[in-house]
Amino acid sequence: MQRRKFLKMSAAAAGLSQLALLRCSSEAAQSNYPFGIQLYSLRADMPADPDGVLQQLAQFGYRQIQSYEGPSGMFWGHSPESFGRYVRDLGMDPVASHCSIEEDFERKANEAAEAGMQYLICPLIGAQASLDDYRRFADRFNRCGEICREAGLRFAYHNHHYTFFELNGEIPHDVLMQNTDPELVDFELDIFWLVAAGQDPLTWIRKYPGRFAFSHVKDRLPNMPADSFTASTTLGQGVIDYPGILPVAYEHGMRFFMVEQESYAGTTPLESAQDNAVYMRQFEYT
Repeated sequence: MQRRKFLKMSAAAAGLSQLALLRCSSEAAQSNYPFGIQLYSLRADMPADPDGVLQQLAQFGYRQIQSYEGPSGMFWGHSPESFGRYVRDLGMDPVASHCSIEEDFERKANEAAEAGMQYLICPLIGAQASLDDYRRFADRFNRCGEICREAGLRFAYHNHHYTFFELNGEIPHDVLMQNTDPELVDFELDIFWLVAAGQDPLTWIRKYPGRFAFSHVKDRLPNMPADSFTASTTLGQGVIDYPGILPVAYEHGMRFFMVEQESYAGTTPLESAQDNAVYMRQFEYT
């Protein structure tokens, strides 16, 4: 693993068109591994001006986009194909989207493939009453994985805190991981929620090498309730040791590092997105 300084665009690019400037500045800002952002972090801004927000994210140096189902779906007023093309023209990759698996999942998979995405991700299932309920969700995830595979995608599940609290002598997240087919189902490790449950990220990353394809990289304020969304803070301002976690995660197969922030104090979502991009530039992998 080597550390390199990021290249920066010179002001000589001012003669380029705005779109070309955005693309070039984004390419110049990237490291050997690109980091991305979950658009839910910009949920206050995306509905009003999704194209403008995406342009700013490209300027900040984000190279990957993870969408979610907003008021106009996963594609923000675009068709699937035009959304993918627009994001790529900005120098970013629309790698994935969160979406509900409760309805029209096959259609969503086909549209995500049309947009050029690699993954669809279930964002939550809620706390379940029994381990058998979690096993049933594992079976459902396998079926979603089959649908995604037929569309040319992969499927993943994104955790919250509740799957990491013991239930009847077992950790539900173990149940989900041990009852899903690795050929069909990956996982997105939301490190914030894992820490909220009092768990050690490195223990889980090492326990299941290759299963956590994605992470949500978001920092956590100390001494907050486990279910608190307002515990989310700008990277580097909380208690999570990302310099100690992310290199190990990469070594164990994690390849998508998605910034997410859910609460803002004394700043705006876009300002935090810019600050988070600066923080993420310290991590480079060969």
